[in-house]
Amino acid sequence: MPSNKSVSDAPIVQFSNCRILRDHKLQWEDLWVRQGKILNPEKLFFDEKGAADVHVDCQGRIIAPGFIDVQINGGFGVDFSQETDEAGDGISLVARNILPHGVTSFCPTIVTSPSSVYHKVLPQISVEDGGSWGAGVLGIHLEGPYISAEKKGAHPEHCLRSFSKGGFSELLDTYGTLDKVSIVTLAPEMEKSGEVIEELVKCGICVSVGHSVANLSQAEDAVKSGASFITHLFNAMLPFHHRDPGIVGLLTSDQIPAGRTVYYGMIADGIHTNPAALRIAHRAHPRGLVLVTDAITAMGLRPGRHTLGQQEILIDGFNAYVAGTHTLAGSIATMDMCVRHFHEATGCTVEEALEAASLHPAQLLGVQHRKGTLDFGADADFIQLDDSLNVKATYIAGEEVYSSLAMSVSEDCAVNWSRCFPMDYHSVLMP
Repeated sequence: MPSNKSVSDAPIVQFSNCRILRDHKLQWEDLWVRQGKILNPEKLFFDEKGAADVHVDCQGRIIAPGFIDVQINGGFGVDFSQETDEAGDGISLVARNILPHGVTSFCPTIVTSPSSVYHKVLPQISVEDGGSWGAGVLGIHLEGPYISAEKKGAHPEHCLRSFSKGGFSELLDTYGTLDKVSIVTLAPEMEKSGEVIEELVKCGICVSVGHSVANLSQAEDAVKSGASFITHLFNAMLPFHHRDPGIVGLLTSDQIPAGRTVYYGMIADGIHTNPAALRIAHRAHPRGLVLVTDAITAMGLRPGRHTLGQQEILIDGFNAYVAGTHTLAGSIATMDMCVRHFHEATGCTVEEALEAASLHPAQLLGVQHRKGTLDFGADADFIQLDDSLNVKATYIAGEEVYSSLAMSVSEDCAVNWSRCFPMDYHSVLMP
């Protein structure tokens, strides 16, 4: 019989009576955690002769890796693209308030802005793992300003730029620094984009193609140069055409270099993408699908007028528009809502729905050895869900940072969606 004491002084926590997502399957197994990491119980038992110090009964719930949102523009009254001296405080507020929605890591996204915004905001954002203060930051996503005017969406046209003057040096002048950047979205049809993509990849930055009028050949060239992501598939790009499917064609292209995977973001909020389009994308390339919220300032707030960078946004019901237009401007959905809608709209397995919000974004960012997985040695960032995929508890580094049984609403904003809307958002998406 193993002893009741571990060789390590750190307490060992055993989560039992649960189905854990491991090796792409939900399995009835216990989850063991110590010092913020997932433990291998065999090594614990046989090498250390150790046992659990704390037992947690999960009551038959699902345990899955924490969600990772690689495209989120703000929320709860915070706009990441505003020029401010308090960008760090805004990041922290959003980081706290996305915990009830299962997000344990995210990439704050800055949309097309004047150069002064990048120079002011980027140095204030800390890239760090999460904790009791909130979800961790896995780097910044810069969406623009090197995008197509024809597919700018909610991005302000007067701030758009090109690479015609200096290529990569032009990009460096615009952003000021790339030290904390994980993703850059650009239009691959732009002059010198291939050179810029190659340089960004050398810096360890993921390049995403989007807000673009690129044809399939141009998109394939971008992938050959190192691009590995598509920003919100179907939105802000040429529609699929049978003679030239454009960027959408990357999902089934035979020109993708061997060993490479092209990932693509999907805003599964029931507004940006028709369920039939979700099903087409998922069935064509399930391993590349990454759920994103593309959430804006108004996520978690009542309908009204808000901002997205340089633009004024009007929230009308569950739609976010550039004020005075019918142009969609991001989403007000939360990640758990997107997971549930994606699961029901596509008929995919529970495992596929959960991995689209955890494993796949981790693979995109190259952090799958420690995030988006419950493999032994990975960070103990995970969530408990019921069978309807409602988040019941969120853990970061093995510590409970949110529980539906002891939910505390921030004084700054209401994280409980029902306080903002009298009806259930999910019931509107899936009647």
